[in-house]
Amino acid sequence: MIYMRKIKNFLFVLFILISNASADEYTNFENWKKNFKEKALLNNISEKTFDLVMSDTKFLPNVIKYDRYQPEFYEDTKTYISKRTSVKKVKKGYDFYIKNKQLINLVENKFDIEKELLLSLMGIETNYGTYVGKMDILSSLATLSYDKRRSEFFTNELLILLRLIDNNKINYKSLYGSWAGAFGFFQFMPSTIKNHALDFNKDDYIDLKNSEDAYASAANYLKKIGWQKDKPCFYKINLSDEIPKKYLNVSAKKIKNKKKLIFFKKYIKDYSDFSFLKSDQKVAIITPDKDIIPGSDTLSPAYIVFENYEIILQWNRSLRFALAVCTLKDKFKNEF
Repeated sequence: MIYMRKIKNFLFVLFILISNASADEYTNFENWKKNFKEKALLNNISEKTFDLVMSDTKFLPNVIKYDRYQPEFYEDTKTYISKRTSVKKVKKGYDFYIKNKQLINLVENKFDIEKELLLSLMGIETNYGTYVGKMDILSSLATLSYDKRRSEFFTNELLILLRLIDNNKINYKSLYGSWAGAFGFFQFMPSTIKNHALDFNKDDYIDLKNSEDAYASAANYLKKIGWQKDKPCFYKINLSDEIPKKYLNVSAKKIKNKKKLIFFKKYIKDYSDFSFLKSDQKVAIITPDKDIIPGSDTLSPAYIVFENYEIILQWNRSLRFALAVCTLKDKFKNEF
């Protein structure tokens, strides 16, 4: 009986502590919102727009949890890629293409971006538009702006989004998407919408949950950041133990130590398999598991990566994401 009473007392105290912490978080967030309003007005956001769209924003604790734990940073490469490039995913992408063939072919020809790449990105980002996210983007961005970890980045994204709303480019009532503030079939962040999104169907409104605007915007984005049609993305390789560790890229922030392919010849066991490649083109080597997965092999898996791979990193700074996108793209080549 005494033991049970102690447990009940402990749980009661724990409940009080959690409740107080939640109340403090709410108060701090509301204070942050007042300060952020001043910043928004100084950045030429109208008070009318701010009050209209920000009044109901809330602190979302789950957003902080998602930010701290992302599959890109915890799943090993084989698991991550296999989940996102399955036979089912390819079949669904092919069916989507058949239903939207005229639009997809038009966009491919106009922007010179392979349909296989666009299908791959849409498939991995939102499962061909069937899952675009249900989070309140304004609250998500506000929460991440309030949070200290990447406050500057998300504050800027939130200001851009408010300006897009203020300029009647986007309907704020439609802003439901990912926990990180990404929106639409291809999960554009506000800065990407501002710089690359298109009103392709000419209805005076950018709707990234509409296939016409979404597909053209994705193709425009890829073209502007330098994707090269029909050029390689990566190849898996087997490395020798002699390769200096400085040539192994383990972070997506910046690919370093790029060299001519011929330079790495003595370190790549299966170099002869890549005789079809130009030996003087610049490449780098990535080993995506080493610094992430406990107990992983230092040299495996390993890949040589090209300029197109780095273009996908501009879309999403994840070594595994870029590998998955290019893998799924290649699988689609056998379908058309």
